[in-house]
Parts: sequence; C-alpha cells; structure tokens
Amino acid sequence: MRGRSLLALGGFLAASFGAAAFGSYFTNQSVDSWYPTLEKPSWRPPNAAFGPVWTVLYTLMAITAWLVWRSDDSAAPSTTARTQALAAWGVQLALNAAWSAAFFGARSPGGGLAVIAVLVPAIATAAALAGRVSKTAGLLLLPYLAWTTFAAALNARIWQLNE
Repeated sequence: MRGRSLLALGGFLAASFGAAAFGSYFTNQSVDSWYPTLEKPSWRPPNAAFGPVWTVLYTLMAITAWLVWRSDDSAAPSTTARTQALAAWGVQLALNAAWSAAFFGARSPGGGLAVIAVLVPAIATAAALAGRVSKTAGLLLLPYLAWTTFAAALNARIWQLNE
C-alpha cells in the first residue's frame, strides 16, 4: 500500500509540475520580450518572486490531491466526495495552465483576465470539495487561492493600464 501511495503522490506531483511546464512554455516566449513592454502597477512583486512562490503552490496542489486520493472511507463522506474533489482539482489545474497560454502565449491581458476570473472560483470550489474529504487538503489550497486572487487583481490592473 505504501508503494502505491508514493506512486500516487508522484503522479500528482507530475501532473502539477506538468501544468507548470506547460504554462512555462508560454511564459518563456513572452516574459523577456513582450511582458517588459507592458505598464505594470507599482505593487507588482519582483519577477524573482514568482518562481519560488509557484513552486510551493504547485507542490501544495499535488499534496492536496494526494491527501484526497488516499483518504479512507471513514474520513470521507463518500467515494463520490473524493471523485468530485479530484475532478475539481483537475479543472483548476487545467485553468491554471490555460491562464499562461492566454496571458503570455496570446499576449492578451484581457484573455488572461477572462481565464483567471473562472480560475479563482474553480480554486475555491476545489478547496471546499477537498475540505469535505480532508480538512488539511482543503486548507492547503488556501495559499494558492490567496495568491491567485492577488494575481487576478494584478492581471486586471495590467489590462487596465494597457488597453
């Protein structure tokens, strides 16, 4: 059982960091060329902060999914609750990757804003559903929700400044 559990954790880490790699593909195409040309608010974090923050957040996302996956029947209301939580986790992960494609890949702050407007409630839903299965799993998504809410405000301001 332990080997299967570690394999599952590895799979969730691979999925999380696979989404990160997908997003990085688009980000890297524009972060040194197009992005510096945009007007940005003074309260934007330094570029060096994004990598470490996202590394922690993707790791927390993977641990969340793993905790939900490995929960036993006595800890979870039902198998359906686990399935719903994992489905919501997958949706938010896909939207997370889609944001990079929209904002950096399409070089569209407006497109990024449209995606992140759906991503924030998707993360909140994933956290709530994960929390029904494992309180810890739900709590682990809260830093991600906070950071992405901040990122949504930053995205909105960049869109406003560059219309």
